[in-house]
Amino acid sequence: MPKHELDRLAIGLMVLFCFIWGLQQVAIKVANAGISPVWQAGMRSLGATGTILLWVLLRRVRLFERDGTLWPGLLVGVLFSGEFALIFLGLDYTPASRGVIFLYTAPFFVALGARWFLPGEKMRQAQWGGMALAFVGVVLLFGEHLWQPADRAWIGDLMILGAALLWAATTLAVKASALGRSSAEKILLYQLALSALLLPPLSLAMGEPGFFAPTPLVWANLFFQAVIVAGASYLGWFWLVRHYPATRLSSFSFLTPVMGVLASILLLDEPLTPTIFAALILVGAGIWIANRPA
Repeated sequence: MPKHELDRLAIGLMVLFCFIWGLQQVAIKVANAGISPVWQAGMRSLGATGTILLWVLLRRVRLFERDGTLWPGLLVGVLFSGEFALIFLGLDYTPASRGVIFLYTAPFFVALGARWFLPGEKMRQAQWGGMALAFVGVVLLFGEHLWQPADRAWIGDLMILGAALLWAATTLAVKASALGRSSAEKILLYQLALSALLLPPLSLAMGEPGFFAPTPLVWANLFFQAVIVAGASYLGWFWLVRHYPATRLSSFSFLTPVMGVLASILLLDEPLTPTIFAALILVGAGIWIANRPA
């Protein structure tokens, strides 16, 4: 039965998933040393598709019954593919630290879309305020790069803003359509299988070399992205979307860039600064305010 508030299980899972998604930022940096970006995204989807299919076989999840999910499923598959294509293309024009600010406007798009597509999840003023506070934390963490001049950066900014819009549209489409009554495995397979078909041809059309310096470390990071990130964590995310308010879940995504910075500090020896602590406090306070019971 759908719930109207996040319980301890949902909160714990979201913190775990945000850490995994933040760690993915480090994994992508490492894997980029041996795999082209869009090709990497396609291979990740391909590996994750195999992972979910194995899970489906082991659990005997029914996938092919007529349940009205075909057209919504194809829609979210295209949205999912477009999101990652725009992210990787946008990063050719704008720095990642700048792009993350535009990407994490997605929770606001979810909240706005909920007014029309999810009437049972309308946001209160306090929730808007909490999300704004969390977003200020993200801007504090990465904002110094926002005002630095960069040639044609606005092109990448618009692409990543478009990716944020597609991310939000995917969440809303799942919640508002027949997919919201389907299994998490089926929801995810629509997206992974279609992106596994669409992203590799896009990579070839862009002239990417694909695998150009594969090492054991590169393969390990690709495995992590396919099995842990796009497989296990995305499966858990769509299970949460089915059972909990999408607007409240989306507010937790502000934790992801902060977790990515913390992972870079732990694994890449990047410096720990007072700004990071301040950003974490703002993001945490914003999420708490956004998820307080009415």
